[in-house]
Amino acid sequence: MKPSDPHWHSEIEPAVTIASADALRWDIETDVAVVGAGCAGATAALEAKSRGAKVLLLDRFLGGGASGMSGGIMYYGGGTKYQQQAGYKDTPDNMFNYLKLETRGIVSDVTLKKFCDESVQNLEWLETHGVGFEASMSPVKTFYPTNKYFLYYSGNELVKEYKDVAESAPRGHRVKWNGFSGEGLMHALLGSCRDYGVDQMMMTRVTQLIQDNDGRVLGLKVLQIAPESAAQKQFARYYRWFSKIRMYVQPLANKLRAKMDEIEQEHTVTRLVRVRKGVILSAGGFVFNRAMVKHHAPKYYPGAPLGSPGCNGNGIRLGESVGGVTGNMARGSSWRFINPPKSWVEGIIVNRAGQRIVNEGSYGARIGEAMAEQHDGKATLIFSHAMLKDVLLQLMPGKVWLLLQTAPALLSLLLNTKKAATIEQLAQRVGLPADALRETVARYNGFVANQCDEDFHKSAEYLRALDNGPFYAMDVSVGNKIFICPTITLGGLLVDEQTGLVRREDGSTIPNLYAAGRTAVGVASHSYVSGLSLADCVFSGRRAGAHVAGQ
Repeated sequence: MKPSDPHWHSEIEPAVTIASADALRWDIETDVAVVGAGCAGATAALEAKSRGAKVLLLDRFLGGGASGMSGGIMYYGGGTKYQQQAGYKDTPDNMFNYLKLETRGIVSDVTLKKFCDESVQNLEWLETHGVGFEASMSPVKTFYPTNKYFLYYSGNELVKEYKDVAESAPRGHRVKWNGFSGEGLMHALLGSCRDYGVDQMMMTRVTQLIQDNDGRVLGLKVLQIAPESAAQKQFARYYRWFSKIRMYVQPLANKLRAKMDEIEQEHTVTRLVRVRKGVILSAGGFVFNRAMVKHHAPKYYPGAPLGSPGCNGNGIRLGESVGGVTGNMARGSSWRFINPPKSWVEGIIVNRAGQRIVNEGSYGARIGEAMAEQHDGKATLIFSHAMLKDVLLQLMPGKVWLLLQTAPALLSLLLNTKKAATIEQLAQRVGLPADALRETVARYNGFVANQCDEDFHKSAEYLRALDNGPFYAMDVSVGNKIFICPTITLGGLLVDEQTGLVRREDGSTIPNLYAAGRTAVGVASHSYVSGLSLADCVFSGRRAGAHVAGQ
């Protein structure tokens, strides 16, 4: 497929070129238009507004985007006051050393160092806009702490290869909120946008960029559902229901999404928006554009799309429509979280050849990456009856999140797990080579006896023998439909790392056009740890907002 394929591009019209801004009659004029009101968009709007620009924030839905549906984790370090209050030492250099291993050169060292150096400052900036944090440290390793805790190890900080280059420090700063914290994050940021006088147009879809003969972006075309209309109220009601059930009742969610599309087609009016300083594209990634995912990132196509329905590639396509170039589009992130419960980590994850593939104590995105990138997305978790008994205790209500952690784990145990008296019989039941699996288990048990995992360096606290049956095999593949593997995309528009301006193929930048958050390639675009994407939204959003305001 080419970028102009209608399956990708049907909602985005080719850019219009005019001689000058005087050639059109504009309905709205502003200094800066921000497309997408998630964390990156709200941050960019606030930064530009603070520097004196008149700002218009647009969103196809109700604002918040994938950020508002997220766990609300901010990956901050370098010595935040919450790290210090919890008794942990960290420095920007230490944080840089860790992230350099995670990001693998996706941004320059200068940019990554700036990201780390500004970490404390960006956290404090969020606090000035009403975002709260706390120093309550989670006592256990988890992919999302309960409402008692708001600081934790959110990545691979405790894994040996990372500990070898950087002293471990918890950098997962969960926004203080009762429930999924992304809601609290966007409640604060969008509220601050209103308080600071940022103009907002919700339920408004951007379909076209308008440029002059030099390629300078002058404005955009939008389709808006009439404010305060019955159609707008109905659209908002459908979207709220969609947001609640999207991960749990997908067929009904798809019907609600179709209803929203119908309202857009029948009840929108066209507006032309003139921008004097620039447009910032912050409309998320493209995981909900399944044709784009299948073409660009097929290894991640089987995973369950995670995010907002606005993560459909429209922001990226708008940038491409005026000559913007993309990067890292083949990269995604699939999250295979197996901790909690802790005792699943004591088992082993094997590929279709019956061989271990990863340190089972790794952060879930690293496990997902190993499956997707190296093993065709296929993997099986092997554990013992003794481990199972502990798993059930660890899933008790009150110890972990009921819907987020307990329910999926129990469902997978009931419908997605095979049992056998011996390893050989288990291998036959799930189609693994018996000899290879037996050798893998024997080798692992030897590591347990010596308390040293020579293959993947799993921490000794997670080493436990697979010695007494019955044994269990659970399908943890990326595409499993029972034990779903949430997936996001990481690629986007290439930008100048000093300004956030979108780049062309020849390396030049497009005047007046910026990208931020997951619409752009940034710090979180190679691999993912919890909070890194949202922290990059603040970093890249403030960068674009500051530069565009100075135009």
